[in-house]
Amino acid sequence: MPSPSPAPSLSGADATQAQHAQQVLVFALATLVEQREADSESHILRVQHYVLALAQALGKHPAFEALLTPTYIDTLYHSAPLYDMGSVGVPDRILLKPGRLTADEMGIMRTHTTLGHAAIERAERTSGRPAPLLNMVKEVVLCHQEKWDGSGYPRALAGTDIPVSARIIAIADVYDALITSKVYKEGVPHDKAVQIIFSERGAHFDPDMVDAFIEIQDSFAEIAQRFADTDADMQHKIEYMANAIAEIAVL
Repeated sequence: MPSPSPAPSLSGADATQAQHAQQVLVFALATLVEQREADSESHILRVQHYVLALAQALGKHPAFEALLTPTYIDTLYHSAPLYDMGSVGVPDRILLKPGRLTADEMGIMRTHTTLGHAAIERAERTSGRPAPLLNMVKEVVLCHQEKWDGSGYPRALAGTDIPVSARIIAIADVYDALITSKVYKEGVPHDKAVQIIFSERGAHFDPDMVDAFIEIQDSFAEIAQRFADTDADMQHKIEYMANAIAEIAVL
């Protein structure tokens, strides 16, 4: 396959509009991913802002200040919506199952990290060259389920071998999963979510990041309230889940 011709360069207002259009498309894709999980775009906004708040707090920490520059944080903020993009490759019967997954089902669910990462790499090969600006997206897509103690997936990375971007996403993702109500479960209160995350300090999560999270937990609570799911969001979740279950039953 011949390599595509390079796109014409843009400048000034056209470049700004192109960047905005790309950000809108990223958010639209992320919204479709969340819809498949019977979730809402509010989830994406919450995770983005948790990530921003935590990254900015960590930027004052000696271990992170050299890496967490304003440019890095901005890139992470705009990459965050795509962290779960590989979920589109997981069948509805597993993705939307309300009960506990079997070992085989869990194995399929875990492929969402490698599916998303592989999709980006295939797109890069098709284009004829790597896209360095997507390196962080690839990090968070592949590594957001890794755990500090090495018990995560898909590569069982541990400690600082896990990219900083993915370690930040992990706390944001778990916090939101804990507090958010699904069709089949009620979310837990903020204080309970904080206790659970603290209990995983040094196990699931980077200890320094948990400490920073504890310090700014009120910011997480405020973000959760500001971008809370609406009644319409919950109704959409119920309808999507009902339709998906009906389709699975027919199959």
